[in-house]
Amino acid sequence: MSSTDLETPAGTVLAAGSYSGYSLHAQGPEEGINLILSQPGISCSRVTRLSPTSVWAIPSPGAELPSRERPLHLLLDGNGHTIGPLRGEILWSDSRRYDAPLGIQLVGVSLEQGQQILSLLDAEARRGRARPAVSPLPIEEALVQPERIRSVLKSVCVMKHQGLLRQLGRTLRVTLEYFDVESSQLHWRREDPELDWGAAPYDIEVVGYNSAYRMRVPALEVRGDRMITPMPRRLWKVRHRWHRRVPAPAGLRARFQHPLWNQLGPREREVLDLSFSGMGLRGVPEDLVFPGLLLQPIEVWGDDDEPILLRGEVRHVADKQPEGQRMYGLQVTPCTPMDESRWVHLVSQALCPSTRGGAELLEPLWELFVDSGYFNLAGKTTEHFEELRTGFMHLSHRAAHLPRLFCQTVWPSERGVEATLSSVRPYRHSWLVHQLAKRSGKPAVDVPPGQILRDIHVRTLEHSQSDPHFRWLIAYAESTVPLMERVHIPYAQAQVPSGDALVMPVRLMDVSCEEESGLPADGLDIGPATSSEKLRLAEEIARTRPACYVDALDFSRERMDMGDAAETWLEAGLERERRILVARRDGVALAAIVLELGPPGTNLFRLLDAARLFPLAPDGRDAYVALLDEARRWYARRGRSSFVFLREDEDDSYAAAARLHDEPGTRPCLWLLSARLLPEFLEYVSEATVGRLMPTHRNP
Repeated sequence: MSSTDLETPAGTVLAAGSYSGYSLHAQGPEEGINLILSQPGISCSRVTRLSPTSVWAIPSPGAELPSRERPLHLLLDGNGHTIGPLRGEILWSDSRRYDAPLGIQLVGVSLEQGQQILSLLDAEARRGRARPAVSPLPIEEALVQPERIRSVLKSVCVMKHQGLLRQLGRTLRVTLEYFDVESSQLHWRREDPELDWGAAPYDIEVVGYNSAYRMRVPALEVRGDRMITPMPRRLWKVRHRWHRRVPAPAGLRARFQHPLWNQLGPREREVLDLSFSGMGLRGVPEDLVFPGLLLQPIEVWGDDDEPILLRGEVRHVADKQPEGQRMYGLQVTPCTPMDESRWVHLVSQALCPSTRGGAELLEPLWELFVDSGYFNLAGKTTEHFEELRTGFMHLSHRAAHLPRLFCQTVWPSERGVEATLSSVRPYRHSWLVHQLAKRSGKPAVDVPPGQILRDIHVRTLEHSQSDPHFRWLIAYAESTVPLMERVHIPYAQAQVPSGDALVMPVRLMDVSCEEESGLPADGLDIGPATSSEKLRLAEEIARTRPACYVDALDFSRERMDMGDAAETWLEAGLERERRILVARRDGVALAAIVLELGPPGTNLFRLLDAARLFPLAPDGRDAYVALLDEARRWYARRGRSSFVFLREDEDDSYAAAARLHDEPGTRPCLWLLSARLLPEFLEYVSEATVGRLMPTHRNP
């Protein structure tokens, strides 16, 4: 009996991932660990991966594979020690391939046997013959453009980043040693020259600057410890650990129960460091922790009496000084939305201890907007914003418990709040950075130049990294503001050719719902867009806008209705909506207006209550005034007194007739930046603000 799928035996408790334990790399015939089965016809097999929950081995040529119908009895032999008998069930086998590994799920491993297995693996690791075999990273994005694939692999080759060649039951470390650009061939070097490459095709993972990439390639030629493969037609971008880790707050502890051996009792350990997605613990060998072990729940607590509950997977185990201590690196995720809110707050505070969440200082924050002149930006007055104050205060309280939608950062001092920067997730993969304000002068405490701006940027932008769906940063930046002009815009402009950024002029025009044009509709029929009209609109946007614009603002065919984003807001009890209206004449679509709605007070310049116009025919602009009048009525029915028209062209011909209001002297732009550039951008912000005077202007 054979299978090409991994199977979990019935009744098995999931205590570890499929890639648990250590991948073994013995070189000589007398080295390593062997698997011995009691079934007749099975000879001794070399173990390639081992943990207290599973064992993988390569059977000897011609060996009879064990039956899946009955439990197995087996022994492990290595370094002069024999462990067993152990019980197990077939996890994976394939009788069609002579070199296919045999995977066995171990069942009912006793505490003593677990100690023996991990002691054996410790000895192999000290000899350099065992390395953690963690699970493959999840796929995030598929790259198919040859130039992009070539660029990524050239960078990997130049930087000499190591990679992993994955096969069932083992992993091999490889390095992309040479990239023959003319022939589009990759030359790989194997770290363990005595190990067999196994059967092609190969899954290879390599690490780039901020991400890891996976490819599947055949072998063109093998020369000793070198292998030549063609450049892949497809490269999968997978998530890589890129969250900054910092020392944990003093006194932070973690408690967990071992999923295999309850008799060990609760284990309470010191938290050494943490990030949004990871945590390091100080332990001892007696904890019997190994890579791939699933710990759930983990209780984390400090000064607060109520613990934060996390799910964790051990990713690596390392010896620490003094002797007898271990350091466990875990990948963690919160168990519930409330745990997530408290975990994000804890990590954010550790990453940027000088900052706070805005909900803690709402009145001083509103005073900052008044005192800094933020409300005068673009000709506005404080009175203009009073109707949004209640919504702003109410939403800010709720936002503190919705880290997947909001981040509000303040830098407090004896003067109240020195500076603030916020972000919100209006689209499926994008975070909007907004409401940057800075108080003039210096606080009484001695603060190095640029630190306040750096701190609020780091906390706000790193918060978006905690979102697994994060792809883009968005801002509507005023290009006349010194910080925008000197830092944000030049950095993004340099990345525009790669498609990872966009700087596009846009006008933010106020539209009062009570101030209609008074002009007749001139025979136009205006109503909700049909399915075919939405498809036509998606094609028009894809034709006239960059790909990053389409993806960041949910204008692809699949996300044109913004359903995923709206559902996330609805689950939080908040309104978020997109409506597409089309103007037709004699049944022919002329133009479309895309209307978006968000909770009042989300952005003080109403950027979530925004409209965009797109022509669908050569004379489409003839319908713009009528569409804007219909938009006024739509927003008014939803309790809005005004909205923002985001004009993305240079056509002023309809502005007066449509009664659009624009502040002269401003030069706003739509600013987009790929998530993969965020760590580099934060470094750029830090360097650009050192030793400079902090600006007193702001962006909306």
